[in-house]
Amino acid sequence: MDASLAGTEDVPDLLVRAGELALEWFRADPARLGELDKGGPGGYDPVTEADRAVEGLLRAELSARFPGDRVVGEEAGASGPGTSGRTWLIDPVDGTKAFVSGVPLWGVLLGLSVGGEPVAGWLRQPYLRETFSAVGGTGLFEGPGLRSALRTRPTTSLGDAVMYSTHPGMFGTPAERAAFEKVAGAVRLQRFGGDCYSYGLLALGQLDLVVEASLEPYDVGALIPIVRAAGGVITGLDGTAPTGGGFVVAAATAELHAEVLDLIGH
Repeated sequence: MDASLAGTEDVPDLLVRAGELALEWFRADPARLGELDKGGPGGYDPVTEADRAVEGLLRAELSARFPGDRVVGEEAGASGPGTSGRTWLIDPVDGTKAFVSGVPLWGVLLGLSVGGEPVAGWLRQPYLRETFSAVGGTGLFEGPGLRSALRTRPTTSLGDAVMYSTHPGMFGTPAERAAFEKVAGAVRLQRFGGDCYSYGLLALGQLDLVVEASLEPYDVGALIPIVRAAGGVITGLDGTAPTGGGFVVAAATAELHAEVLDLIGH
């Protein structure tokens, strides 16, 4: 294994622990969630005790195991010296709105970058007991009684594609909304929902396209390696890796991805 990936073989077990911790609050009495709205005038953006506890667990474990690494989480920001050149990105509950609604299409996300390049990622959906992972270009799906390589579908045409986006409200500018509507009008089927789980389904060969906007680095840090390892393409509108978040196009094939960018004029 590449030296930059040393220690990652134990990460799936850590994600299982983190997922079990999150489940202590999932579909529980809402009073236990300790929910706060951090959205303010920008709109409802909940954070719960589950978000804080899961990030706390992952940050403590990663900092102890890799003291030279930098750790960046959605809730508590950055810690660690970063002298190793490695950075971990934590989204403790990606899809908190789904989580507080009792919908099991959220996930615990953990990504690893080296020198700014995403090299590994894990998506754990604990309620379904599923893990999507990519380490050094190898993608793997593990579920109850299942273990298989990740592989996207061979769809090359928008007219044949199944597309997911979490919510239309994420396209916050007229230009973003227009771009989304062009693509949505060209696909065979367009659906909403899914959060990070949609990218897992793309990598598993169950759908063909995910188009989203208003994403943060911790929303995509784990997903870039997963989509790539499965044979898909994931970029921003400029065709480069969307490590900073923003508007993201994830497609099953290079041909499908190119058709999307051509259609929206980038």
